[in-house]
Amino acid sequence: RHDPPQNTKQWYQRRVRGGMIPHKTQRGMEALNRLKVFEGIPAPYDKTKRMVIPSALRVLRLKPGRRYASVGRISREVGWKYGDVVDKLETKRKEKSAAYFEAKKKLNALRAKAEAGA
Repeated sequence: RHDPPQNTKQWYQRRVRGGMIPHKTQRGMEALNRLKVFEGIPAPYDKTKRMVIPSALRVLRLKPGRRYASVGRISREVGWKYGDVVDKLETKRKEKSAAYFEAKKKLNALRAKAEAGA
């Protein structure tokens, strides 16, 4: 047996290749080439608007009492060393995002006030 992958990216890519996509067909190979997996939210995507897909929510998809696992927790258990680094970067990103959102709310309030006065 091979050693388990030590980061979340490799782990998830292997799970997708191993059972979710027919990787031996041309269509499956092309789909795997289009697959992008990241740890955290990298620079080009941290500025884009994030959406919630209701049909994919765990609360709606799983029956009450069912067990579930997160990829990050499993990876930490098998030896992934960078979980703390990703957590730290995520906290920094969330702080920047909150500051940006506050500034955007103030700007929108000023704009609405100006439009109401005009």
